[in-house]
Amino acid sequence: MERKITFEPGLYYHIFNRGVEKRAIFLDDNDRSRFQHLLYLTNGNKPLVYKRIHGLPLDIDRGTQHVNLLAYGLMTNHFHIVGQENDSRGLSKFMSKLSTSYSMYFNTKHQRSGSLLGHPFRAKHIDSDDYFRWVMSYVHLNPLDLVEPDWKEKGIKAPQKAITFLESYCYSSYPDYFGPTRPEGKIINKEMLPIDISSLESFDAMLKEFTDPFERPDLEVW
Repeated sequence: MERKITFEPGLYYHIFNRGVEKRAIFLDDNDRSRFQHLLYLTNGNKPLVYKRIHGLPLDIDRGTQHVNLLAYGLMTNHFHIVGQENDSRGLSKFMSKLSTSYSMYFNTKHQRSGSLLGHPFRAKHIDSDDYFRWVMSYVHLNPLDLVEPDWKEKGIKAPQKAITFLESYCYSSYPDYFGPTRPEGKIINKEMLPIDISSLESFDAMLKEFTDPFERPDLEVW
């Protein structure tokens, strides 16, 4: 499948991809942690060897960042990223390094071969403030599928349980916006947010933004 989009420096994009044949790409927390750290380590033009830096703090010199990462969320068979193109073909370079590094790790660990992720990855240009607020809400609320699979259709049955889960789910950038400082916060660059998202600082506000009617992008079944 050909991707019908041209990335331009300075513009913002919603990036998403899933396992081939919708297969699970994260089988345990070690997989999720590895991908999360690769979000930081592969976002730069300086080559790094993971086994030499495994366990070190996320303050390693990566060279020039390809992308300003603003949000992410890891599910079971897919992931979402919000980012700003930082240099020519930056997003493509970053996604190539990220996908290759993680696929090699996953295939070695789980004794499999062949493609792990869909090619090419999917992307949509975030072309309005409304879309940006909606996609930030979507990416940060999406992990609720893991505890309430039908929340998008039927609503949240246990709001406090949902809030507690999102605050404790460490494989998204939700805690970096709405929780205490943590080392993984260095993965994202909040200074490059194009709008003020303070209106999303409560769970209810984020849920309202997600359900607010406007012409949303077609994400198929993710």
